[in-house]
Amino acid sequence: MAWPATLVCLIAIVVTVPADVAHAQRVRSDQEVLTQLERDWDAAFRRNDAAFIDNILAEEFVVTYDDGTRGDRVKELALAASYNQKVDSSTLDEFMVKEYGNTAIVWFSLHLVGPSKGQTLEITYRFVDVFVLRDGRWQCVSSQSTRVIVR
Repeated sequence: MAWPATLVCLIAIVVTVPADVAHAQRVRSDQEVLTQLERDWDAAFRRNDAAFIDNILAEEFVVTYDDGTRGDRVKELALAASYNQKVDSSTLDEFMVKEYGNTAIVWFSLHLVGPSKGQTLEITYRFVDVFVLRDGRWQCVSSQSTRVIVR
């Protein structure tokens, strides 16, 4: 009679395992984390959320803007806090993420659409951001943007 009891226990275990697995949180890859971080950074910039961006930028952050000027963490946070341009849509795509140990490089395109002088303006930028993994989170140490299309 021990055999049927063992079989019932085994079936109970097999039936409950898939339910537990289905409820488990899916672990995201570093590429997924970095892509979402870029999307969240863009959204935070447009809503003037300098506090969110403050957590992304490393202390030694250096940025080269599309006009060739450079900035640092302080300048980037000030720009985020004072951003006041009307943007009808902001789309990030064409992501490429390459990892080199605790360093990652993220390439992507940003497409902005919004009003300018009574007309609709479309601008596309290409970005290269360099991140370093520190204390379990990604921090951006360098960013460079290039304006590629204005319509």
